[in-house]
Amino acid sequence: MHFFEKLTSRIVTQPVLEINLNRLIENYKLLNRIIAPSIASAVVKDDAYGVGASEVVRALYEYAGCRHFWLAHAVEAQKVAEVAPDATIYVLQGMGSDSLDLFKKYKFTPVISSLEMWRYYQKHKIDEVKPVIYIETGLNRLGFREDELKKLSAKDLKSFSLVMSHLACADEKDHFMNTRQLENFKRLKEKYFKDLPASLSASDGAFLGQDYCFDMVRLGAAMYGINTAPYRENQMKNIITLKAPVLQISDLPKGEFVGYSATYRANTDKKIAIISIGYGDGVPRVLSNIGKVFFKTGSKWSEARILGRVSMDNIICDVTDIKDLKVGTFAYLIMDDYTLDDIARDCGTISYEMLSNIGKNTRFFRKYILSAR
Repeated sequence: MHFFEKLTSRIVTQPVLEINLNRLIENYKLLNRIIAPSIASAVVKDDAYGVGASEVVRALYEYAGCRHFWLAHAVEAQKVAEVAPDATIYVLQGMGSDSLDLFKKYKFTPVISSLEMWRYYQKHKIDEVKPVIYIETGLNRLGFREDELKKLSAKDLKSFSLVMSHLACADEKDHFMNTRQLENFKRLKEKYFKDLPASLSASDGAFLGQDYCFDMVRLGAAMYGINTAPYRENQMKNIITLKAPVLQISDLPKGEFVGYSATYRANTDKKIAIISIGYGDGVPRVLSNIGKVFFKTGSKWSEARILGRVSMDNIICDVTDIKDLKVGTFAYLIMDDYTLDDIARDCGTISYEMLSNIGKNTRFFRKYILSAR
């Protein structure tokens, strides 16, 4: 092999997103133990927070025994129905004329959150399906207010399979809203849905204690490794690795500028690496001049600061002190030691948004890790 062939054979250009489904299954099973004897259901809306609903549902259905899944819209629930044929699939945004055909075909369970939607459902009832009713307890988002509940007949109140609500501040254990919403939920359930199964909590509520778990918990972000209870050490395992290859290594002389708008100027001679990832891949532009990536050379991890603006396809990093770095070496943006929670903190946002934005990008080489048997 000629020298040039040896050189080019090592070049890769595409960023890589790895999703460890083995760890996701472990997280689900741990949460299942924490909330027992409540039913553990899985929230896989927004294409499973961007990491792939079909793959996530298949893993949970086949290897963790999950039989209850929550999505936002009927149009995204089709994927779940195809891989989990006998599961109960709940649609949080409810049923309307734009989704009626899908509800009829797949027998999805709509979540009814208003009188208008309830009246529509009554006109288009689906055989073998009993909807869920969503009641407002303090978040003041979707949900029946009590004055609307009073307008439902006794027959109406017996038409549902589950009553649910959603906590506003469950990520803060001692927040007064938790107790306030719990008491509201218990009061409304006792008054209007005394014998109906109930669901109040999502992932963050799972850590508040059994009083908040009721009959079913809707497990979402924690399943994906996010710390939904930041007042305690994260018990969940990281499932996301994001890395991108070095395309070029160059010298940066003292006094030279880096990137668009020349926002960084070298105060000494430096060495820089141009990495094949940018805001077009979901890396927030706010990381310009403050973000970091990690390289593993040998057995040692080294940190490299992002210099200049994050551009659409590239970031530029200071690798002056990193030895033996080569074109094709991967820079890690998310990994076990620098997780979604860490990068979200540095971006001034939340892990949910980071995962959703990164996960849905189509330019990544996507790799799923699943060895569960």
